[in-house]
Amino acid sequence: MAGLDWLTARPIAHRGLHDATAGIIENTASAVTRAVAAQYGIEVDLQITADGEAVVFHDQTLDRLTGQQGRVDAMTADALMQVPLTQTSDRIIRLGDLCDLVAGRVTLLLELKSPRNGDRRLTQRVADVLLSYSGPVAAMSFDPDQVLGLRWAAPGLPRGITAGGWRRGERRQTFAASGKSHRARLWDALRMQPHFVAYAIQDLPAPLPLMARYLFGLPLLTWTVRSATDRARAAHWADQMIFEGFRP
Repeated sequence: MAGLDWLTARPIAHRGLHDATAGIIENTASAVTRAVAAQYGIEVDLQITADGEAVVFHDQTLDRLTGQQGRVDAMTADALMQVPLTQTSDRIIRLGDLCDLVAGRVTLLLELKSPRNGDRRLTQRVADVLLSYSGPVAAMSFDPDQVLGLRWAAPGLPRGITAGGWRRGERRQTFAASGKSHRARLWDALRMQPHFVAYAIQDLPAPLPLMARYLFGLPLLTWTVRSATDRARAAHWADQMIFEGFRP
């Protein structure tokens, strides 16, 4: 694959350049527009709907951001777009709407959310929508099955592993399913053939991301940078940060 310098050229706004105090909610058109105006890259989350559409939303359920209840994947895209988000006039948008809004002006980084049940409808829908998109875009997931699905459905799309490590005795989410051995996790990585890694800032430095960066030359992103301490760590260990809560 051609060089990915564009992926690390600018800081990446986590879920867009959101600010709840200003009525700009994560993963909305307003947060995206604000990030484009500031010339930041944009990271957003994608969920699959009941009718197979990719929508820009982080949680599996509506509760936190809408005050309503229900699973995103149990509703159609049209129904979801009618659900009011709290503290804003924005509504949930489709991946296609996001692409139209950004129009190639900044880098898009798509995180595919997954219930880890083998459902690859989201990878296929992402591949289909991006066929007509010519801007700089990459995709990633915690779920190795989603990343592997991208390898087959969209071989020309840069794909990455989203991962974290182990900290203070509490298991953090990794790119492998729970219970897998170190050898199994390495096999997952080989099967996915990732083009980059996005690793949790609080878990850097760590062997896996540094091996990917220094031995295999993969760009290393780190998330989510929220403080001066995080920013210094990101500058030392990673190629670029995914940030929120400030303007770098």
